[in-house]
Amino acid sequence: MTGPSLASLTRSMTLRERALVALRTAITSGQYRPGDHLGEVEIAERLSVSRGTVREALRHLQQEGLVTPGARGMLRVSQLTPTEVRELFQVREALEGLAVTQIIQSARGPEAARALREALERLQETVDAAVDLNAKVEADLAFHLLLCELSRNSVLLKTWRQLEGPIRVVIMSAAGDRREVAMSASSHLPVVEAIERGDAAAAQRVLHAHMASAVDQLGIGSGGDRETGSD
Repeated sequence: MTGPSLASLTRSMTLRERALVALRTAITSGQYRPGDHLGEVEIAERLSVSRGTVREALRHLQQEGLVTPGARGMLRVSQLTPTEVRELFQVREALEGLAVTQIIQSARGPEAARALREALERLQETVDAAVDLNAKVEADLAFHLLLCELSRNSVLLKTWRQLEGPIRVVIMSAAGDRREVAMSASSHLPVVEAIERGDAAAAQRVLHAHMASAVDQLGIGSGGDRETGSD
């Protein structure tokens, strides 16, 4: 496992918190793939921490949905079936649709649209710069996170954040060319335009099309519900 070393992380964090960040980064960046086993001994040796510290970090990641128990209780990186992925994006669509509706119904529409256009500019700059995939995923999800933040609905935002980890794993697991299409700024622009027009119904349709396209472009909407991993 590569990624940030514990020494490179802020020293104000506890060992458990630093191990948690390192493991979460390794999973969401694709260093650990869906279905990969997560051995406490190996991870503890790599991070130079105790097995107990690793166990606590893994337990937290299990609560986040990034880690699931496999055969004989061994933990592994979560591997969603096509049906689970579709359901994940359906829930995401519902949350972001509600966020858009609440933005439009408030007096914050024009201000929110300007902030979202700036987020799209950053996304396009990141994609054009051909930087590493992690930066592109961060810029893409930053747009959607901002959308939820602008709703000023704390429960909505908290719920979306709980989906963020599994969404990252799905994106990192997709074929490279498919990811690029799904993360393009042009695919997000109609959402902003609908907010600018104050058209909640159009925004809902746009979000539905965007999520359906994402499922298709990420290559996760077909192939049945059979899991490819094994315990």
